[in-house]
Amino acid sequence: MNKKLKAVIALVMLVLILLIVKVFLNNHLTSVADVQNYLKSFGVAAPLALTLFQAFQVVVPVVPGYLGCAAGAVAFGPWVGFLCNYVGISLGSIIAYFLARRFGVRIVLTMFSEKTYNKWKRRLENSRSYEKFLFAATILPLFPDDFLCYFSGLIDMDDKRFVGIIAAGKPWCILAYSLGFGLLA
Repeated sequence: MNKKLKAVIALVMLVLILLIVKVFLNNHLTSVADVQNYLKSFGVAAPLALTLFQAFQVVVPVVPGYLGCAAGAVAFGPWVGFLCNYVGISLGSIIAYFLARRFGVRIVLTMFSEKTYNKWKRRLENSRSYEKFLFAATILPLFPDDFLCYFSGLIDMDDKRFVGIIAAGKPWCILAYSLGFGLLA
């Protein structure tokens, strides 16, 4: 089997697995309580489960990231919740970037609608200040930063620069969520 055929088969398998998981989680994790109950099922490994869950929810955007942030802060307190959320979301962001680098627009269109892709592509593809915009989007809540991680993998953005923006920008919004939700616990 040649390399191109192997890559296509791998991509199709990856997309099918991601879609199956996405459908499952969309139907089962719809609230903070659902996520907390899911995490509790892991016992002492729950912090690791939260970290992996947060990484996964960036790569396969099935639930809003704040659900995991809220569940982590309430379940583990604001500081442990913050650490799990930050590591997981940052790891997922980096994975999404490299998936887009490897598989291109095909994987992005599997995760997001063509309408969303085209809207952001028009807005950002010729932006001279995309890196500043990405940094701001990682700091502020409610931006489509999962999409932007994939989008960043499609454009001519330096890998180290992307990782630096994620490492420096992600903690602020996650910390605010963690402290805010931690106070509610």
